[in-house]
Amino acid sequence: MEAHPASTPVTDVFLSGLLFVDVVFSGLPKAPALGTETWATGFDTGPGGIANLAVAVRRLGLHTTLAAAFGDDFYGNYCWDALSAGEDIDLSRSRRFPGWPMPVTAALAYDGDRALITHEQPTPITLNEMIGEPPACRAAMVHLGQDPPGWLAPVSAAGGLVFADVGWDPAGRWPEELLDLLRQCHAFMPNEHEAMAYTRTSTPQAALARIAELVPLAVVTRGDRGALAIDATTGEVAEVPGLPVDAVDTTGAGDVFGAAMIAATLAGRPLADRLRFANLCAALSVQGLGGANSAPDRPRLRRWWQAAPLDLRHEYSFLESL
Repeated sequence: MEAHPASTPVTDVFLSGLLFVDVVFSGLPKAPALGTETWATGFDTGPGGIANLAVAVRRLGLHTTLAAAFGDDFYGNYCWDALSAGEDIDLSRSRRFPGWPMPVTAALAYDGDRALITHEQPTPITLNEMIGEPPACRAAMVHLGQDPPGWLAPVSAAGGLVFADVGWDPAGRWPEELLDLLRQCHAFMPNEHEAMAYTRTSTPQAALARIAELVPLAVVTRGDRGALAIDATTGEVAEVPGLPVDAVDTTGAGDVFGAAMIAATLAGRPLADRLRFANLCAALSVQGLGGANSAPDRPRLRRWWQAAPLDLRHEYSFLESL
């Protein structure tokens, strides 16, 4: 498989993964109980799953190419139009499949968190079959799971920075061999629970140190408590607290954080500023409904900075360049 030269990227960020339709109910007073009807104060719907990351990256000004499966049903057409025409995301690597229903996730937001209910049928072909030879790109994002991506090596060999995350293991096995895929990655960005489980460590700091042995850029996220990271390429170590906000819906916050880390890394920002930027983008996203729909764009970030208290304006002074 011949890779494009590193000097000729055709897109800034290449993404692949499962696409869902998110249906979000917020403002629930408590968890729904059997035999009762619970009323929500907020409702929204939009593309979810890998779309959260794709929209977040695109709204930060980066050309974004997405490889994902779309059904030819109502939800599939809705998601295609929302991402292509609505967000200007390149779907030339995506495919529509007649007769295959789009996966749907219902998010029930209450008590500062959310519960998810998902319906999904297996995609007609694997992502590896869909992608084939990956496009030349400055960066790519991969979700490490059961289907090892075969396109990581060509992207990395062509000079693209591969960022990776991982999901929760409902079986509780947390296979260490999954971390072997990190040899082809530039960065790994799990949350603290995933990081400790996969590295068999007992603190986020110990997990970060172990991850830093595997990738040049190690990041461990801690939700509203911020994030910590080590960048071996620059010799930087940083830990940044989170920004306190009233969360409406946390769906997609981790995806928005990852998108902002990619954007700030490609922009050559210092590590602490990269974490601050990612924390801010994630904090702004949880103030709205849905992952993709609430991802902040540059004008929203600029407005936040202009209205922020003086101490935060100084801490986030790098936003002035937006």
